Amino acid sequence: MPLRFGDNVSTADTDYGTVLLDEQVGAYWELNPTATLVVRTLLDGGEESDAAAALVREFDVDRGQALQDVETLVRGLRESGLAS
Repeated sequence: MPLRFGDNVSTADTDYGTVLLDEQVGAYWELNPTATLVVRTLLDGGEESDAAAALVREFDVDRGQALQDVETLVRGLRESGLAS
């Protein structure tokens, strides 16, 4: 399922990945480059399997691990209220 951030979430790209700001509570999260790749893929309408494939292409990781990492990241973003 594609990812969407809530209206209260701002993003900023940095040299180290992406920073997320929950403006409602004033909390910051920093995404490393691998998480940034996953989030960009999903925000562009890709599925979790597309994000895992992007990780496999870009980094030295097997497909099963990549899919597990994507699922963990997405679950964390949703549980924190940053994304739906």
